[in-house]
Amino acid sequence: MMAMSEQRIQQHFIDSADLNYHAAQTLSKPLALAVQAILACVTSGGKVLVCGNGGSAASAQRFAGQFVGHFERDRPELAAIALTADTTLLTSLVASGDGHHLFAKQIRALGQAGDVLLVMSTHGQHASLLSAVEVAHEREMTVVALTGAGGGKLAGVLRDTDVHVCVPHDRSARIHEVHLLALHCICDGVDTQLLGDQEITP
Repeated sequence: MMAMSEQRIQQHFIDSADLNYHAAQTLSKPLALAVQAILACVTSGGKVLVCGNGGSAASAQRFAGQFVGHFERDRPELAAIALTADTTLLTSLVASGDGHHLFAKQIRALGQAGDVLLVMSTHGQHASLLSAVEVAHEREMTVVALTGAGGGKLAGVLRDTDVHVCVPHDRSARIHEVHLLALHCICDGVDTQLLGDQEITP
C-alpha cells in the first residue's frame, strides 16, 4: 500500500514537471506580452485588478500582495487590487443575487481606461469572469487571461488587444500549478524591466 502511495505521489511530480517543460515552449511568448501590457499600465499610473474563483481567488490575492509589496527584490510599490479579498462586499453581492456580477461591479467602480484586468480560471466558464471581462472592455482596459483547457467561453470574449495565457492541459490541479509559475514570471518580468537584470540571492 505504501509503495503504491509513493508511486502515485511521484507521478504527480513527474506530470507537473512534464507540463512545465512543455508549457515553457508555448507560454513564453504570451507571458512576455502579459509583462509588457502590465508594465505599460503601471508605469503610466494605472493599476492591475485581479480576480478568479476558488483556488484562482487565492492566486489573485497572492499576486496582488507580491505586486504591492515585493516579489524577490525591494522596489517601489506597484498598484494592484485583488477583487477577491473583500469578503463583506462579496458575500453581500451573493446574498442580494448579484453573484454573477461580483467582479463586474467592482471593475465598474474601480477600473479606468489604461488599467489591466488580470483574470484567472482553469476552464474559463464562470459567468462572473465573463461579465468581468465585458465590463473591463467597456472601461477600455486590457485583459490578461490565465486559463487552461482551451480557455472555454472566456477565450471567446477576449479581444485581439488582450493577452491569453492558456495552459495546455485539462486537469485543474496541473493548471493551477502552471498559473502560479506564470504569475511568478510576470512579477519577475516586471521587476526586471523596472530594476534591471541581476542575480537573486536566496
